[in-house]
Amino acid sequence: MILTRIILLLIVSNTMMCFAWYSHLKVFNQSTPILTVLFWSWGLAFFEYSALIPACRMAEGILSLQQLRVLQEAVSLTVFVPFILLYMHRPLTWNYFLAGLCVLGAVYFIFRENHSVL
Repeated sequence: MILTRIILLLIVSNTMMCFAWYSHLKVFNQSTPILTVLFWSWGLAFFEYSALIPACRMAEGILSLQQLRVLQEAVSLTVFVPFILLYMHRPLTWNYFLAGLCVLGAVYFIFRENHSVL
């Protein structure tokens, strides 16, 4: 149950971060002052952190830091696909699919039974 809440908060966090990092490319044109764009993005990033920080605190003691980071990257790419397709109207390529498989491999290896090298 707690892992579900962590993942949901990561989804919210990554959705907001997609908008904070990339929506200005669609919302504003190149003549918009950079300070306007920065405040727009920082305003959205506030909501991103409002979900990310609780997710990280909830994960403490449940997931290792490495597991949390890889999980966050997997969620990030999962959220990014609908964002680029539905909001930014950009196509997906095979390279994106192949990169996603690499991230799935990272998730597998970070969550499998711990076989420490050191």
